[in-house]
Amino acid sequence: MSTKDFIPYGRQTIEEDDIKAVTDVLRSPFLTTGPKVKEFENAVADYVQAKEAVAVSSGTAALHAAMAVAGLGPGDEVLVPSLSFLATANAALYVGAKPVFVDSLADGFNMDPQDAARKITKRTKAIAPVDFAGQPLDEFLYRLAKERGLLIIEDAAHALGARQSGRMVGSIADLTVFSFHPVKHITTGEGGMVTCLNPALARKLRQFRHHGIDVDVVQRDFEQRWSYDMTALGYNYRLTDLQCALGISQLKKIERFLERRESIAREYDTAFADLSFVQLPPRSVGTDRHAWHLYIIRLKTSELGFSRDDAFNRLRRQQIGAHVHYRPIHLHPYYKALGWKPGDCPQIEKTFMAMLSLPIYPGMTPEMVRRVIAAVKELGQVKV
Repeated sequence: MSTKDFIPYGRQTIEEDDIKAVTDVLRSPFLTTGPKVKEFENAVADYVQAKEAVAVSSGTAALHAAMAVAGLGPGDEVLVPSLSFLATANAALYVGAKPVFVDSLADGFNMDPQDAARKITKRTKAIAPVDFAGQPLDEFLYRLAKERGLLIIEDAAHALGARQSGRMVGSIADLTVFSFHPVKHITTGEGGMVTCLNPALARKLRQFRHHGIDVDVVQRDFEQRWSYDMTALGYNYRLTDLQCALGISQLKKIERFLERRESIAREYDTAFADLSFVQLPPRSVGTDRHAWHLYIIRLKTSELGFSRDDAFNRLRRQQIGAHVHYRPIHLHPYYKALGWKPGDCPQIEKTFMAMLSLPIYPGMTPEMVRRVIAAVKELGQVKV
């Protein structure tokens, strides 16, 4: 089997109208800081039912910006899940705050609300949970933050289109962060967005992404004079009109993309339901909606007779792009040097050893899905 037969765990879906949207901007006067940025922001805000949306250059930039405008800094603590990509915790370090790692639920992947409650101290200023794999947060986390006077900075990089108790993710937390990396639900190449409930925070976000320059002054100066005022420390985290045009085009297809992801997840659920060595991922219930950025099974390695890593290698040899999301953040060398150690998040550490992400993206054909299913079932037939 050649590499052209390889099925990755995720891949963008780019169609002719997406390409046209970008080439139209190439022929326009604005390649960046033009009208497509605001158009994209408005489209995302409308879709997730947020008051404000601010586009930035990546999901990581969105996390950094959100923590900065939330006023986090030295001496502050932020509760973060250890089961996430590194950016969730790194963003706290960027602003000088301390990330405090919270364990995961035993029956899922999201932050354990009870462990979060135990780890709140006088220095805790915010909770930064992740809608892991697209599964909406436990509602208790929102209540916990409100009761303790803490901000919620929701890392929804996996969860565009997800709903929690009938409300769109992006319209609930004080600040919600999205990513538009190619493996996410829609793409701008690289890119991110922060949605928020407070217009004052949105104004600070726009200033932060533009070198700390007062946005209102920039707008006035475009028409009246050359001067501008930098009133805070900021960064160049702008998203271009080229990228925003792609995002606008992609967002029009989000429901179709979500439906395809849901369809694949259901096929996997049905196919693996009777496999004794597979634990299926948790599903949303009631008025919640899972966005299925990732489809993660947990392998019962004692029944298989070999490790998760062996299973990973067997699937890869069949050109199935299995993956592992993610190595617990507190076990990376950098964070170990900061004092974190094995045993600090025992449930995550146990779950991690069994996790295996399977391919799921809108462009998967029925044949690709069947190949993945067949390869997983074959794991149970291996003689060891």
